[in-house]
Amino acid sequence: MEAPLIDPFQRPVNYLRVSVTDRCDFRCSYCMSEDMTFLPKRQLLTLEELDTVSSAFIGLGVRKLRVTGGEPLVRRGIMTYFEAMARHLESGALQELTLTTNGSQLHRFAPDLAALGMRRVNISLDTLNETKFAEITRWGRLPNVIRGIDAAQAAGLRVKINAVALKGFNEDELFDMVEWCASRDMDLTFIEVMPMGDMGEEDRLSQYWPLKELRARLAERYSLIDLAESTGGPARYVRLDETGQKVGFITPLTHNFCESCNRVRLTCTGELYMCLGQEDRADLRPSLREPTAPPLEDAIRAAIARKPKGHDFDYSRQEIGGQMPRHMSHTGG
Repeated sequence: MEAPLIDPFQRPVNYLRVSVTDRCDFRCSYCMSEDMTFLPKRQLLTLEELDTVSSAFIGLGVRKLRVTGGEPLVRRGIMTYFEAMARHLESGALQELTLTTNGSQLHRFAPDLAALGMRRVNISLDTLNETKFAEITRWGRLPNVIRGIDAAQAAGLRVKINAVALKGFNEDELFDMVEWCASRDMDLTFIEVMPMGDMGEEDRLSQYWPLKELRARLAERYSLIDLAESTGGPARYVRLDETGQKVGFITPLTHNFCESCNRVRLTCTGELYMCLGQEDRADLRPSLREPTAPPLEDAIRAAIARKPKGHDFDYSRQEIGGQMPRHMSHTGG
């Protein structure tokens, strides 16, 4: 239990992303189909099991825990899980508890999350146009998200906006999004659309906007100062001299960011994915539910020993390489 988690390539694993549900109150066109079939609730880990496995990872050296979905705040009773994780913040075993959300329910939870010790949230938002927002999310409404952002900032939470770069959809809003985030003192990260889920190859290619092109457009208006900081994750950061804000770029398709990967992902069904872009996974459910299964800590260590060097996402030659059949909502954002 005392030895930290180290993968075969000598990378420490100290960051766990936990998907607490595959369900969402949006149906974003690049994430899932409108008639999405979700998992039966009985297949999901209970909140108690999520506590058990998350606590085991923390005992093995995980210091950052990000809660994802689906939309995590639609899961009934989810504050029970957040309250359980808060005890690790209080003890100092966990350094950071964060949340990725679409913001639709955040106005209900922001004050309580801040009171538990959460300091930051990531909010997914791809457009500031209400009509386009309803189009891309299908079921979402922009004013609800803005209300969530207002509530988060009022509660003292630091907000970062995550925007998926979508060719032909939000290209014309690049500077508007940057200026709007700057006006609210929010950092901004752009993400290349990933080949996750069977959404149709033609759609994926038509949506793909390489971030090197986006960055070049930013450089036409702003002075971009490269930042040396790294969270061990996929984002590379610049600071815009004119606004002072930090802008990140997550480029799984045009830049392989795997050399510093420090994370693994636990699905809402108890499967541990050692790499977002690979199908290999370890099922931790037997260790949670079956007395004869290996102890949970042993199962975790065995999984980390299989963590690959990198992923295989590729959009070159006008075809998709490394396509993952599972939807992003299952693995967690």
